[in-house]
Amino acid sequence: METMSTLRPIEILLIEDNPGDARLTQEALREARVSNRLSHVRDGVEAMAFVRRAAPFTDAPRPDLILLDLNLPRKDGREVLAELKEDPILRLIPVVVLTTSEAEQDILRAYELHGNCYITKPVDLEKFLHIVRAVEHFWLAIVKLPGRRDLGVD
Repeated sequence: METMSTLRPIEILLIEDNPGDARLTQEALREARVSNRLSHVRDGVEAMAFVRRAAPFTDAPRPDLILLDLNLPRKDGREVLAELKEDPILRLIPVVVLTTSEAEQDILRAYELHGNCYITKPVDLEKFLHIVRAVEHFWLAIVKLPGRRDLGVD
């Protein structure tokens, strides 16, 4: 049986304003066993333009998975998550909240907004890389993601 990873790379959208965390995530995913392409935006406004393929992202690939920080400039991650999950097509894209916040209200709100999982970023570099690799393994190698047609893409 062919999996999505044998047919085409998994499209990942990283929504992260911290350049260091973005770089570490990119490095960890570059070493992944599952073929993936990572796109990166730095704030919530760019994120919504990207997923809606609005200028300047008219040729953006439809993400198979979104890694979302909560604390973003211009439009925070909670607003992005709410907009994603209100849209009948975009709500099918799994969203992993990957953030520094350990606040119980943030965790609860992320799940109320139908986030697929909530992970607190560790401060330690090796632990952070381990978390990103674990996310990659679970979401890209184990979980069956919606197909391109399910997401309105041919």
